[in-house]
Amino acid sequence: MKYIVIVGDGMADYPLEELGDKTPLQAADTPNMDEIAAKGASGLFKTIPDNMGAGSDIANLSIMGYHPRKYYTGRGPLEAASMGVDVGENDLVFRCNIITEENGRIKDYSAGHISSSEAEELLRAAAEAFSDVGEFYPGISYRHVFILRDSSNQLVSTPPHDALDGEITKHLLKPENSPLAAKLNEMMLRSREVLSNHPVNLRRIKEGKNPGNMLWLWGQGTRPKMEPLQEKYGIRGAVVSAVDVIKGLGRYTGMEILEVEGATGYYDTNYEGKARAALDALRDKDYVYVHVEAIDEASHAGDVEMKIKALEDFDRRLVGEILDGLPGLDDGVAIGLLPDHATPISVRTHVKDAVPFVIMGGKKDDTQRFDEASARKGLYGLLKGEEFMRSLLAP
Repeated sequence: MKYIVIVGDGMADYPLEELGDKTPLQAADTPNMDEIAAKGASGLFKTIPDNMGAGSDIANLSIMGYHPRKYYTGRGPLEAASMGVDVGENDLVFRCNIITEENGRIKDYSAGHISSSEAEELLRAAAEAFSDVGEFYPGISYRHVFILRDSSNQLVSTPPHDALDGEITKHLLKPENSPLAAKLNEMMLRSREVLSNHPVNLRRIKEGKNPGNMLWLWGQGTRPKMEPLQEKYGIRGAVVSAVDVIKGLGRYTGMEILEVEGATGYYDTNYEGKARAALDALRDKDYVYVHVEAIDEASHAGDVEMKIKALEDFDRRLVGEILDGLPGLDDGVAIGLLPDHATPISVRTHVKDAVPFVIMGGKKDDTQRFDEASARKGLYGLLKGEEFMRSLLAP
């Protein structure tokens, strides 16, 4: 038996008045996801344990079958692993966003989805200005890494997408009496002076785009210790994603990272290329994890129409392509389909609600559609911790 898990980041949502009190999943045309639901068995999965943050890192760790309470140390080291950055046992690693600050508030957590080449120029300027503080490593678009060597983790941080339109001074690193927090907060505030008049930003403003005029540190953590997937579950796996945190999880769990040309982590991602890469990998691997970020980006933007379009693109161009390609595989294939977390349009950030899932390849129930309400009536009921992965492997 082979296994494929398809994750639509942030798919789950709340009913919206403008959609006739339907969720985007209920309103979108998703025949391929509905086919999986009709042929399998559904349920709800609590991917975010109580008293933990509603982050994609934690949620995807749960889906992969690693309980976050045991294995999670922070988002930063996962992204660093994806980028091939060496992290020592005592290093503290942060996710570093390039954001748009306006009038003392966070206007845009992604600086208008700034290009990687522009971001690299800005990060180079920051690295020169703050070389005495720590090390910067460029990633993709607005997503980067900052490392403090030999530093303790004593801080509390806020993801910028959880503080949109919020006053910057209220969401800086804490505790306020920490010398380390004070030092890093000063760097973030001073980064406005370094970046605001950079040629990259002057050009972006002239073009009517949001400037990347401030750095934002969050998601700090130390290097995790994780058993490889093959050791823990007896299967060899691969990961298909454009997002560093998912690739980092793949590296720490010993899975092969498959690079797909044109995979961007945004609306323009190469859905078909991801589907082909997943199908090709299933010929050699036991398990493939396919992650798409675009739907979550529409949720953070509060864009209902774009979320529905992203859901329909995901269904037709990725899920449909995978279903069409499965008959060519010799062994049977079990499919797991789910969001990692809910990202409701109404709040524009992640929430801890249990998410709908379906597993096709074993049990079957009466569910006919893939959406939040249908999954509540599913055969699996409510799963937690590592139960989704174990259910997938023994459907």
